[in-house]
Formats: sequence, structure tokens, C-alpha cells
Amino acid sequence: MTRTLFIATALYLLTSAQASGQDSTSTTRDTLVFKGQLATWANINPGNDLPIWVGGRYLPQLNYQIELPRTRLIDFEASANLFGTTGFHPFDTAYADGNIKPYRAWARYSNKQLEIRLGLQKINFGSASMLRPLMWFDQIDPRDPLQFTDGVWGLLGRYYFLNNANIWVWGLYGNKNTRGWEFIPSNWRTPEFGGRIQVPIPKGEAGLSYHHRQADSRGINPGIPEFSKIPENRIGLDAKLDWVVGCWMEASWVHSGEKLDLFTNQELFNLGVDYTFGVGNGLYVVFEQLLFSLDEEAFAFSNTTSFSILSMTYPVSIFDNLSAIVYFDWTNKNVYRFVNWQRQFDRTTLFVMGYWNPKNTQLPTQNSTQNLYSGVGIQVLFVFNH
Repeated sequence: MTRTLFIATALYLLTSAQASGQDSTSTTRDTLVFKGQLATWANINPGNDLPIWVGGRYLPQLNYQIELPRTRLIDFEASANLFGTTGFHPFDTAYADGNIKPYRAWARYSNKQLEIRLGLQKINFGSASMLRPLMWFDQIDPRDPLQFTDGVWGLLGRYYFLNNANIWVWGLYGNKNTRGWEFIPSNWRTPEFGGRIQVPIPKGEAGLSYHHRQADSRGINPGIPEFSKIPENRIGLDAKLDWVVGCWMEASWVHSGEKLDLFTNQELFNLGVDYTFGVGNGLYVVFEQLLFSLDEEAFAFSNTTSFSILSMTYPVSIFDNLSAIVYFDWTNKNVYRFVNWQRQFDRTTLFVMGYWNPKNTQLPTQNSTQNLYSGVGIQVLFVFNH
């Protein structure tokens, strides 16, 4: 019912906008594009119960665009996520999983300064690069070369001022799964809403974000009190400056209106820098420090975890790229290592990745790949774009 309402509203608004934008002397131009991405992978990890995993994902995507007079545009995007994976222990045990579900399904009206997008879409923002406190609506793992993430159902409006300031306003509805840093899912029958303002500052930009939702803790964890509607407010601050090096700050505070023990308050703080060293073809280095805390009282910092992450990328040639990511968990004294060699062809890309991580991972990234990359192993990923 929710998605039907989204589609019906989109068709009404966009059809009205198209009709009002045409006159007797103007013409429109329509464009239809079909493309897709096919990814297949094999993962070998001798320490896992199922040491061999193979799988594939296909993302077919259809885009339709209507160009209106006076630099206005109506466009649509629809894509699906078709995936399957199999893990097995040779001659003994096997496990298979797969699904077909929507990946993106949105309609948009835009002009030079305004964008309104309705439907299943990706919403992300902030200054941090990898350990992102403002990862409120996506689930991107820095180690994933494809930066895959599911979308959210909602309405997003953005207005861009001539001085590069911009305002975001959004409303979400019908989203059942946890996102980003969430431990408790939303009550999908209750609307969520929020907004963001981003302004230019000397040598950079700064942003202030807010989001409100009702969480549903029923049946989540025996240690968490059960409520069907928990009012939750989030406030985020971020800034990015371009001095001798690029540097940024990003922070988020999440407060629950019900007493949920350590899950009542969540605080995240990130500081980061990046720089390209003049070594060979250029060595790009990023460093971030994250402090994560769960507290019964706000800003008590009684249950903290601290992570450092160092990422290095070096273009070996026009077609070859080498990168490495190292995490250090200061609280549990664990080190996570990840290397990736990328070979670019015409429409295809080959990734060969190696990792050496603790068996039981404690990484803050909320993505299924963290289980795939536990222990020591190798993954080969082949991607074809058409």
C-alpha cells in the first residue's frame, strides 16, 4: 500500500509538472536508457565453517528522462537487485541463499536549483570518508569496491542557493530494516522526517542535520526493553576544510525518548585528514579516528570503543590500481587488514582482494561484508557493466 501511494503520488506530481512546463512554442525531448551491472565473486577462507563462497549479483537499471523548457527535467529510475550466493565445505556441507528485490525506484523533478525525488532511493551526506557518524540511511562498507547499499523509501527535497549553500528536507515511510549505526529498527508504520542545512565557510563547508523517527524494539534483543514506538531524535554536525591537507570533523548524537539502558544514547565523533603525496603516480592517503559510545546518560562515555583507520591508494598504471585499508580497534586491541588490486578493462573490472582479520569482528560498519571478511582469506570479484 505504501509503495503504491508513492508511485501514484509521483505520477500525479510529475505529470502535472510536465503539463505546466509545456506551451505552444516549446518542445520536450525524451530519453530512455537501459544499463546494468553484473558482479560475480569467489571467496576462499580456510578458517570459516564454510571455507568456499561463490555468488553473483545483477543490477538491471532503466532510466527515463523528459527534458522540459527552461532547463527543467523530469526523470525516473528503476532497478532491481537479483542476487544469489552459495557457501560450502567440500563434500560435506552447503548453504545457498538468494533473492530478487527492488534496488532503486524513484521519480524526480529538478531544475537549476531545486530537486524533488520520491521513491526508493539512496540518501547520504556528511564530511567523513569511511567511519561516518552520519551514516543514517545507508550501509556502505569502505572495503567494498562497489560501494553497494540498499535504499530507503521516502521523499527528498534539496534546494541549492547561488552561494553554494543548500537545504535538504526529507520524509521516510515503510522502511523495516536497520540502517547504518542502528541497533533497533524503525516502526515502519510511522513516518520519519528530518532535514539538513549546509553552508560555505572559509576554506570549506559545514553542515547541521536532524532526524526524527519512532523505533520499535519488540523482539529485537532480550536485554532491550520492548516498546512499539520509541521517539528518537538525531543531531549531526560536520565540517570539511581544505588547507595544506584536507581535514574534516563529523559527529552524531542519537537520543531515545524511552529508557533503553546503554542504548538510550549513542554518540559518535570522527576526525579525519587526507593528502596526496608526490610519490610516483601519486599516493593518496586517508586517516580517520572514530570514538563510539553507548550510554544510559547522554555524553557519559561509559561504554566507548575507539577505531583508527588508514587507507592508501596508489595508481600503478592507467589500468591498474592498488589500495590497502588498515583498522585498529584500540578497545579490543585488534588489527584488521585489507588489500585490493584493481584491473580496469573496457567494460569489465577485476578485483583481487586479500584480508587478515580477527575471527570475531567488531568493526562498526553495518554491512554483511564484515562477516565475509572475518579471518584470513582471498576474494576475487569480476564486474561487467553494460
